[in-house]
Amino acid sequence: MNSPRFPLTLALAACSLPAAAVTVDGRIDPAEWTQARHVTEFVRVQPLDGGEPALRTEAWLLATPRGLAVAFRAEQPPGVPRTTQRTRRDQGGALDRVNLMVDFDGDGRTGYDFMVTVAGGISDEVITSERSFNTDWDGHWHHAVTQDEQGWSVEMLVPWHVAPMARPEGGERTIGVYLDRVVGSTGERYGWPKISYQNPTFLSEFHKVRIPHYEQALLAVTPYVVGVHDAVGGGSDFDAGADLFWKPNGQFQLSATINPDFGQVESDDLVVNFGAVETFFGDKRPFFTENQGLFDVPFGVGNSRLLYTRRIGGPADDGSGSGDVTAAVKLNGSLGQVRYGLLAAAEGDEVGRDFYALRATRDFGDQDLGVMLSRVERPFLDRVATVYSADHLWTPDPAWVIRTQAVASSVDQAGTRRDDFGWQLRADHALGDGWRQQLYLLHLGDELQLNDIGYLDRNDFNYVRYELARRRTGFAEDSRYSSWETRWALSNRRNGQGTVIAEAAAINRQADRRDGGSEFWEVAAWSSGHDDLITRGNGVLRVAEKLYANWERSRPRQGAWALKGWARAAGEGLEGAEGMGLELGIEPTLHISDSLAVQGTFALKHAPDWLLWRGGDRLGSFRADTARLALNLQWQLGHRQELRVKLESIALDARLRQAWQVGPGGRPVPTNDPIPDFSLANLGFQVRYRYELAPLSDLYVVYGRGGALLEDGSRPLADLLGDATSLRDAEQLLVKLSYRFAN
Repeated sequence: MNSPRFPLTLALAACSLPAAAVTVDGRIDPAEWTQARHVTEFVRVQPLDGGEPALRTEAWLLATPRGLAVAFRAEQPPGVPRTTQRTRRDQGGALDRVNLMVDFDGDGRTGYDFMVTVAGGISDEVITSERSFNTDWDGHWHHAVTQDEQGWSVEMLVPWHVAPMARPEGGERTIGVYLDRVVGSTGERYGWPKISYQNPTFLSEFHKVRIPHYEQALLAVTPYVVGVHDAVGGGSDFDAGADLFWKPNGQFQLSATINPDFGQVESDDLVVNFGAVETFFGDKRPFFTENQGLFDVPFGVGNSRLLYTRRIGGPADDGSGSGDVTAAVKLNGSLGQVRYGLLAAAEGDEVGRDFYALRATRDFGDQDLGVMLSRVERPFLDRVATVYSADHLWTPDPAWVIRTQAVASSVDQAGTRRDDFGWQLRADHALGDGWRQQLYLLHLGDELQLNDIGYLDRNDFNYVRYELARRRTGFAEDSRYSSWETRWALSNRRNGQGTVIAEAAAINRQADRRDGGSEFWEVAAWSSGHDDLITRGNGVLRVAEKLYANWERSRPRQGAWALKGWARAAGEGLEGAEGMGLELGIEPTLHISDSLAVQGTFALKHAPDWLLWRGGDRLGSFRADTARLALNLQWQLGHRQELRVKLESIALDARLRQAWQVGPGGRPVPTNDPIPDFSLANLGFQVRYRYELAPLSDLYVVYGRGGALLEDGSRPLADLLGDATSLRDAEQLLVKLSYRFAN
């Protein structure tokens, strides 16, 4: 069921009445919430059947001069288990929790999710593109939880300075609000209004609420000092810098950083990538997560986007290491009905780059227009890259959402200029009775270049995809499932020269189980076609059909254990479906106590026909085995201290079956080239202690060690895993202190 884009609004804390002061202590004092909107109309939204909640949930909403205040009362008597384990910030899982989601401008562009668990854990996320959630952002807001025998209560206060907001007319603003409560032991979700985050128009369907317009000024300075001792290089380094955040009113925000610290207190997962497409990583650096939602503009498939902040301070153009960012600034604000953002960052040294991005949007009711301009100057490469983008959102009625976008790039390098463009169209249509359909069209020119500041997994690409989906609820009480959604998809992939990459068909199902867990399976088949990326420009290779199958199952904590497991099969080498490989994995979590948990990951993969590029137009088919072991210890020492131990190791052994060369017409021709077997071992180890001095103020002590070994010859996986423990390409001890002074 879809609600209109702008449903009837309700008044919240009328302007004629003074707003009460709310003390955020988790105890819902009726006197504090007298003027609040009392919400009792929660319905079951997971499964999305609108049924009566099994456990009573109610909430109160109140706009105050200090911020938007929300209280939840969640009934949960002794017969219903509570997931009382403590979690780190932004940690997910099957947890008893409540969510406040707010679109402060009510235009469906950007939302914010504030989550609190029964044990007092929190998460905050930015919502863009209707249903894309990003946990990289950490905001400053207030929360408290209390428990009793019959249930638990939560109070939240979200200051008005957490996000830029357009100036409303008439002293009132319209915001979008969605509230929900999740029961960890069953996975059921009770929400208001009746919408689902799985809907293509989720953010636009928030309940529209009229509230008094309040503004808050904020000036915050966060200086930092960091010391790093390099045990391998034999030296130590000390640095200092500061982040600044200034919001004089609701229509303007300034973020700036001087000599920013981009040292990693968050470690990336280990990845082994021999493919032609680079690996995408998220960004947890505070400057780039603060009010970044306006710049989150997806374009293309997967993680492709116009602004990929890991480029800033990424590998330097001369290959000497990471770029040295000396300063960066970001502006967010609004002028009338136009929202805008400006980002600029400069790297030092003679190989440094300068990055610029400008974004503006305007809401016209059932239509929304956005534009973006980015520019990167790279003197070492004698290169200047500029990208232009325009995006349009149209909701002609509640059942339709149509998004279009056009992008053009212009690159001037050493006096040679190259221009090209791309475009995409995505149309979502709700058919009713749980059915929906989507059409997606994408064109990327062969000279379209976004990766100076963005992320585009490939160019020279034309893609058509049609998807039909059905959500089903209303299963019998003795069924293992509470709901599922099945999707059928057909697609066609070609490059700009008309070469068929593949035609594909897929079916998958995402199911919610009554034990609070989930299940997912998918089967996909690609026709025979061509691979125009694998040789890195040294010829287009004809390839056989491909077949994929995937199954995943997660079960939340029962007693001391939670489990996740998966099985994946793929046939994507030159033998096609006849060369199917298999991966099996399990991820158990042992909850030693509510504050201490140990998680392991164990996975084995066998690929009998793994095709790799070996330089020029040469390829090799390998029989490969991979083992992945990981161990994570999470210890919440009270509400301010946290200890994490993270160990990852990967071992890979690949034996050559046949060498190939790209022949006439792209046919793979067998050769006797002396391509060697190879093996790889990889290690990542980190011990991280964090002490929260105050909100957004922390002391970190981090020990990290890692290394990689790549050598010719075949070796047993057990030997490689054993050798990985002695790898020591890098070993550092980092101490970082940051403290936020706010007024």
